[in-house]
Amino acid sequence: MPDNLAERAAGLDWQTLQQSLDEHGYVKLPALLNQSECQKIIDTYEVQDHFRSTIDMARYRFGIGEYKYYGAPLPTLLQQLRESLYPQLAQTANRWLGLLGDTAAYPATLTEFLDRCHVEGQTRSTPLILKYEAGGYNCLHQDLYGSVFFPFQAVFALNQREQDYTGGEFLLVEQRPRAQSRGHVITLEQGEALIFPTQHRPVSGTRGYYRTTLRHGVSTVQSGIRFSLGIIFHDAK
Repeated sequence: MPDNLAERAAGLDWQTLQQSLDEHGYVKLPALLNQSECQKIIDTYEVQDHFRSTIDMARYRFGIGEYKYYGAPLPTLLQQLRESLYPQLAQTANRWLGLLGDTAAYPATLTEFLDRCHVEGQTRSTPLILKYEAGGYNCLHQDLYGSVFFPFQAVFALNQREQDYTGGEFLLVEQRPRAQSRGHVITLEQGEALIFPTQHRPVSGTRGYYRTTLRHGVSTVQSGIRFSLGIIFHDAK
C-alpha cells in the first residue's frame, strides 16, 4: 500500500466504483486507512484542541452517542482524504446532474468548491468523528448544513466490528416516489469507507431520470465502542 493517501485514492478502480454509484447509489471502498492510521484518528478524540464543537446526540434527539467536528486546519490525514476523494466524486456529481437535465456545477478541485461555500457564509469545517457505546445509535438524517452542499460524503470505519464492537451497522434508506422506502444495511471493516449520497440520487424511470431521496443512520450498537470518521466535503454555516 502506498504511503501517500492521495496515491492510494488515485490507484482505486474508479471506473468500477463510479459504475456502482450509478447503479446502486452507493459504493464501498477497499481499506484506504491502515490500522495505525485508524488508531491515530481515534487518538485525536481526546485532544480537544482538534475540535470546534462537540454534540451530545441525545440532547438533540439525534440518537444516543457523541460526535465532534474538527476545526480548521484539519489533521493532515483528514485533509488528504477530503482532497483526494473529491475530484473523482465531482466527476460523478456532474454526470448525475446531466442525467437529471441540469448543467455541471462542481469544480475540479475541493479548494474551488469550498470557495463557493465560503461566499455563501459556510465557513465552518464539517469532517467529524463519531463515538457510540453499547445502546448507541444514530437516527436517519441528512448532512446539508447550508444552501451549498456536495452530493456525496464518506464514512470510514475506524475500529473492527465483531472485535471492538457488535451491531452498529450503517443504514441507508431510499425514499422512492409513490412507493415504499428501500433500506440497505452495510457493514464496514476497519479502514474501509462507504461513499453515499448526501441528499438524493438519479434513478432511471419510464419517463427518464428522477430524484430519489436518501437518509442515513446507524443501527444500535450491541456491545463495545464504535468509532467512525465522517468526511463531508462542504463547509457549514
